[in-house]
Amino acid sequence: MTDADALDTDGLTRREALKAAVAVGGAAGLAACVDRLDGAEPIPAGDGPNAHPERQFGWNEHVPTDDAGNWVLPRHQTLLYLDSPGDGPPSAADRDAVSGALAGLDEAFEWSNEGLLHSAAYSPSYFERFDEPLAVPDDVSLPQPTPLADYETPDFDTQDVLVHLASDRPDALLQAEQALLGEADEANGVPIPASLTDALEVDARRTGFIGAGLPRERADELAGVPDPNPVPEASPLFMGFAAGFRRNQSTEDAVAIGEGPFADGTTKSVGNWRQRLDDWYGEQDFDEQVMEMFSPGHAAEGLVEGVGTNLGDDSGIDRFLDAVVDDAREYGRVGHAQKAARANRDADGNPILLRRHFESADDDIASLHFPSLQRSIDQFEAVRRAMNGVDATEATPAVRQRVNNGILEYIFVRHRGYFLVPPRSLRALPTPSGDDG
Repeated sequence: MTDADALDTDGLTRREALKAAVAVGGAAGLAACVDRLDGAEPIPAGDGPNAHPERQFGWNEHVPTDDAGNWVLPRHQTLLYLDSPGDGPPSAADRDAVSGALAGLDEAFEWSNEGLLHSAAYSPSYFERFDEPLAVPDDVSLPQPTPLADYETPDFDTQDVLVHLASDRPDALLQAEQALLGEADEANGVPIPASLTDALEVDARRTGFIGAGLPRERADELAGVPDPNPVPEASPLFMGFAAGFRRNQSTEDAVAIGEGPFADGTTKSVGNWRQRLDDWYGEQDFDEQVMEMFSPGHAAEGLVEGVGTNLGDDSGIDRFLDAVVDDAREYGRVGHAQKAARANRDADGNPILLRRHFESADDDIASLHFPSLQRSIDQFEAVRRAMNGVDATEATPAVRQRVNNGILEYIFVRHRGYFLVPPRSLRALPTPSGDDG
């Protein structure tokens, strides 16, 4: 069976067909996508790399905001994990190929959600190919990934390179991917001078989506979601609540590396969590879901309506950070957000992590991709360990390692990797010192 045979979009809604096209990828996916988008506005073209932000992660000013001012992430996203063949550092020719491929995308697509947002990031394993140390400030760490709870058994992503593509236009996403993988020599009508696969080998491809209505459309097909489909139409995520409230997010300025050759870069953690939601929807009523997603105080005060968009640009979680142990004793459960936020604040009370998570239906399994940007990976690790809620489990037998302990009963980490996102000027196979290699 060919990809074209596998991608039968008859009977699917337009949005379902477009998500299916992104999931399949390749020429078959692009053909189906173009067919469904016949008559759509042209994809806006780019102005070249010099016209785009030096920060590859500089997305916030180039995406829309909702009525409350929260950033709205692109609806379709793809993660490409790649390796440099052989041992030792990449060659100058490899660097030229990666540079040409990424610069071609900048010429082909506007830097926006209607064009294409993208970044190239590099793992600790990539930098270990070199003899010199990574030239980052003392307050920036980039370790190899490790388990962050006794019960975690993830596969660690130690591939050399992670390329992240995001757009509201699935045809833009697929054209960019085809060009990067050497399956097309142009994108959006612009010649692409080289491909990533001239220098790198693809190890994994993962896809996802975010936005009201999209999780419900996919939930009928997926392992991990009960039948009948319980996901609210208004929810951007499978678990039924909004997320990414602006005042609970770090700023791009705060997560940027401040000095050295990698200034205006950042670090990136990307995890993938399988979701098993039968008990979430089958055993928890709405107030119990609110308790475990936000905090018991949110439920007691009736702060959350529907999927939580009434909260505006602030979940209100900071009021409940000191109540974790007391809540465990009084309510027999604690909230995911209140546990994590305790470690996700600096000395002035500002959030440390900039989270850009999105859902996935890869392998017909409900899962969550969790990209997190922060100045230093140790900051992410502290927040993840805070999710374990050890002090809550010690306060009462009602809260156990994965029961009544936020949302840990319903999510299971499958993959995690750590990466450095260099500034745009160093995005093509950088050396640890940031020189020309």
